[in-house]
Amino acid sequence: MYWCAARLQGDRESLALHCLGLAGYETYYPRLRERRIRHGRKVVLTPPLFPGYAFIAIELQWHAARWTAGVINLIMDGTGPARVPDDVIAEIRGREVDGLINLAPSPPLRRGARVRILRGPFTGHLAIFADMRPRQRVEILLQLLGGEQRVTLAKKDIEVVR
Repeated sequence: MYWCAARLQGDRESLALHCLGLAGYETYYPRLRERRIRHGRKVVLTPPLFPGYAFIAIELQWHAARWTAGVINLIMDGTGPARVPDDVIAEIRGREVDGLINLAPSPPLRRGARVRILRGPFTGHLAIFADMRPRQRVEILLQLLGGEQRVTLAKKDIEVVR
């Protein structure tokens, strides 16, 4: 037996997992535990760790898995499915608590914190966090042309450097 990855159709993941189970395949679809506030209430969401992908345990035959409803394709390595090492699956399962994975929270943004730009023309540059702006925007100080320039970016376009 070995594990492989399958690409699933969007919004049909549960159908694909159900049909794969009916066909006799063991599946693994790791999910996250996200705590958020919606409409003033705390809610727990369970999005997939790898949206659109699931792991399938292959014992003998893999062709039926490829043609199961809701499955787009298997991730291939030449003529057969690419193997996902058992220790990768074990590592993911080892992080589960009550069937869900808790990710470490990202460090908070504080004035003076070093950040890395993830998208846009300054991708990869380091900067200093200056302030929050409305609509999930941030202001950073970027070293450009021999001076410090204030640049406003989307909050999702930066990450804190530890």
